[in-house]
Amino acid sequence: MSLQLPQMAPGRRWASARRAGLGATLGLGLVLLAGCSSESRGEWERLAMPEPITEQGEATLNLWQGAWIAALITGVVVWGLIAWVVVAYRRRSDDEIPVQTRYNLPLEIFYTVAPIMMVVVFFAHTIRVQDIVLEESPAPDNIVEVTAQKWSWTFNHGVGAVDVAANEDNEDDEYPYEGYAYVAGTLTDVPTLVLPVGQTTRFNLHSPDVIHDFGVPGFLIKMDVIPGRVNSFEVTPKTEGTFKGKCYELCGAYHSRMLFNVDVVSAEEYDAHVASLAAAGAESALPILGGDDTRTQVGLASAETEGEGQ
Repeated sequence: MSLQLPQMAPGRRWASARRAGLGATLGLGLVLLAGCSSESRGEWERLAMPEPITEQGEATLNLWQGAWIAALITGVVVWGLIAWVVVAYRRRSDDEIPVQTRYNLPLEIFYTVAPIMMVVVFFAHTIRVQDIVLEESPAPDNIVEVTAQKWSWTFNHGVGAVDVAANEDNEDDEYPYEGYAYVAGTLTDVPTLVLPVGQTTRFNLHSPDVIHDFGVPGFLIKMDVIPGRVNSFEVTPKTEGTFKGKCYELCGAYHSRMLFNVDVVSAEEYDAHVASLAAAGAESALPILGGDDTRTQVGLASAETEGEGQ
């Protein structure tokens, strides 16, 4: 006579396997979280979005996090319904052909209206954040004329009295300051944009050649720099430090080298920086906007520098 071991019912085997899989997943998750540094945990909290270094960037981060949370909730509900249907309506050995339903009006109304409402809510929040990010104050603390030329940057800091109302037509014909102190970069010399912490700075964006795109990851905003039109936006840095910026628009052969640094410093250090530029002779009555005024860039023929070579 042979000895037979008791057999576990199929349902119990499936439940045991599910519990084991869930336990292994949770254990692996705890191990991974335990090995995360504080910086990694910060990235998880921001859902891989760069840490905002400006007051305006907080609104963008909140929108990003809210969108992910809403998407996750939607995914959990959908996955849960799929799992419920798979389990509750799985095929059984004694099943007959079920009743064939052509349509279900309440269900169809629900899965038509619900996505539309989600899109409307996302749209409304996006417009609200867009208004916050693009809002410009009547009198910003500083105005920097930014020139994007192939393939570097020139930053013009205002000196003297300021007329904020100048250049309201977004044309390259009027400028708010009596004079400017500037820093110009080249392909081999990455320029540094210095900004004061806690002060609102407006960027007026100029291009003498092709479309570029001015942005810093920590700003959580970037904007096209278009020839013949002056786009603008404002930031209020809240953290001192050194950050990286670049051109986000493919603009020619040396696009990848169109980089710049950003130093956020105290107001006193900012004033001293602008004064040092002027003392070094890097000053002009009008901002340097490229074209004939663009510095010849090392390693390139002058025709290419002025936009004729590409």
